[in-house]
Formats: sequence, C-alpha cells, structure tokens
Amino acid sequence: MVEKVPMTPRGAEKLKEELARLKEERPKISREIGVAREHGDLSENAEYHAAKERQGMVEARIKDLEDKISRAEVIDPASLSGDKVRFGATVTLLNVENDEESTYQIIGADEADLNQGTISISAPLARALIGKEAGDEVKVQLPGGARHYEIVSVEFR
Repeated sequence: MVEKVPMTPRGAEKLKEELARLKEERPKISREIGVAREHGDLSENAEYHAAKERQGMVEARIKDLEDKISRAEVIDPASLSGDKVRFGATVTLLNVENDEESTYQIIGADEADLNQGTISISAPLARALIGKEAGDEVKVQLPGGARHYEIVSVEFR
C-alpha cells in the first residue's frame, strides 16, 4: 500500500512551484555540461564535474518532489474541526515546568518551520500530541530533554 504524504494546500503548492523551477533548470545545466565538455580532458575538468554533480542533485530532488506530489493527501486545516489533536490542528501548550505558552500548527514534514510556529506531523512533539485534547497533559522526550506540557487549546484554522 502506498503511504500518503499529508500536507496543507499551501505546502502542496510550494512543492509544485519548486518542481517547476527545477524542471526549468534542466536545459541550463545541460548547456553548462556541454560548454564544460568542450574544454577538453574531462578527468581534470572541474566545471564539468561540478555541472554533472549539480545535474544529479537536481534530478534526485525532482524525483523526490514528483513522488511526494503523487502521494500527497492535501488537507485544508480550515475545513477541519473537533476537539482532538490531529493533522492541521493549531495547538496551544503550557510548559508545566516554567509556565511558558507556545503555539504550534501540525503540518506536513516538507512545509514545517519551527520559526513560523509549525511542526511536522512526524516530529516527536506532534506524535505525542496526536489524539489528545485540551486539558490533557503530555510528557515528551525532545532533543533538548524531557518536557511536560498541558494542552491549553486545540483549534483548526
């Protein structure tokens, strides 16, 4: 069975834009390889090797993006509702140890950015929160150490 890749509409659009941009780079890279090949001995041609390496990286990323887009399960958080934490939820947490509040939206791995207040559905914190609701307490082992949170609210926006 093919595993779906959950993402928001915005995340899916960003992947499609990156894919289009990378596909537009293909002819330019081919021209660079051709120009570098004309310089002679390929064994000592740094431009040729750099262009071939870049081509390989671009092709690998294109393949990865095409795979993720083909398996995308686009979920609009604004169309969801409920009391339990799941993909798309915006969760406000209270750190029980220091009374600091933080808010995160749980989204797809390729679009998550902690600086923007979003975390990946596969992140340890998100996995610990899934299925919980406001008032529940969660203890989670994070890279920075163990944390103890209380879920203040769960919203879908």
